[in-house]
Amino acid sequence: MMPVTKKKNKGKIFIISGPSGVGKTTLFQRVIKLKKYCDKIFRSISVTSRSRRKGERDGRDYFFVSPKMFEYKIRAGHFLEWERVFDHYYGTPKKKVKDLTARGDNVLLCVDVKGAQTVRKKFKRVVSIFIKPPSMEELQKRLNDRGSESGIVQKKRLARVKQELNEAKYFDHIVINDQILKAVNQLDHILENELFIDDGRI
Repeated sequence: MMPVTKKKNKGKIFIISGPSGVGKTTLFQRVIKLKKYCDKIFRSISVTSRSRRKGERDGRDYFFVSPKMFEYKIRAGHFLEWERVFDHYYGTPKKKVKDLTARGDNVLLCVDVKGAQTVRKKFKRVVSIFIKPPSMEELQKRLNDRGSESGIVQKKRLARVKQELNEAKYFDHIVINDQILKAVNQLDHILENELFIDDGRI
């Protein structure tokens, strides 16, 4: 009799989400670089039509494309989820995420709140993590420090933040990004525990 091999589960999708300016992209980049996850979690890089900010690199922070190219990719069904935030598009490439999870690998996404909602509806094995600011005053300061948007756009973002914060209760975990190292440690703890559950170690 042939030995019975245990069927490998599909990979999990880990979502880091939260309002603009909360620092989710920085946390995403920090936690994915931890050596313990180099062969356990693969990153998904989002596509955007906005211009690069100071210090950002194409293919590392985002894939930067023109609005026309983004709209072509929408029509071609390229995205797992996409959203137009004010004047710019953001989206998650679909093929890479589906290919990785199908073969049993885990994927880490960094998406906005609506994008997180869309992914949770499409996949069962999702762990969602909401990043909250320590206060609205600190969030406003972070948006001001960017120096890349007008006061009108910032006011629109802050109004949107209040709506997005109400969605935190629907996420599996909440991390307050007061100090980066502390928040990275909390994310590390969440990821490690969720991976160990799949390994049967806890």
